[in-house]
Amino acid sequence: MRIDLTWPDTADEELQSAVHRVMHDVAGHGGAIGFVEPPGRERTDPWLEDLLKAVRDGDARLALARVDGTVQAMGLWRRSPLAVFAHSAELGKIMAHPSARGLGLGRLVVSALTAGARAAGLETLTLSVRGNNHGAIELYEELGFTEWGRLPNVVEVGRERFDEVHMYLGLGRAPDLVLHGSAPGGLGSSPRRRP
Repeated sequence: MRIDLTWPDTADEELQSAVHRVMHDVAGHGGAIGFVEPPGRERTDPWLEDLLKAVRDGDARLALARVDGTVQAMGLWRRSPLAVFAHSAELGKIMAHPSARGLGLGRLVVSALTAGARAAGLETLTLSVRGNNHGAIELYEELGFTEWGRLPNVVEVGRERFDEVHMYLGLGRAPDLVLHGSAPGGLGSSPRRRP
């Protein structure tokens, strides 16, 4: 078995079909990837083209894991569109086709995306994961991500609700940056309302 990573910035019909297959089948098996029902090509093709435009603009990366030449897993990072957050990006659409689970593709994709984000000069990666996706949460923790917040029961799947878990990974910062954190003063500061 041969596993390769590819980093596309354009998509032909073959790639559109391959990405659609993975997303459709993962959603069809209940995967928490942002679709309650398996999406059709009318949803995945425009999504992919929009993402690849961001890749060409330097604001995203898409990693595809191929097993013996067939796309079986994927994931991406996408930079925030807001200038004050341009140093951070969000990981998303991390998934492996149901027929390829157990091959370590999720770890491979997330590790490669993390290395690519660091090389692109990003300082922080964030992600959101459904609270009952314990295997994914454990993988992210093993790769250095830390939970920073949880919104209880906000993910809607029909009549069911699940937590949304927010995680982050620091990728390093330039040594000359001034880090204010939450200290009073500086741009955007306001005084406390109560003494």
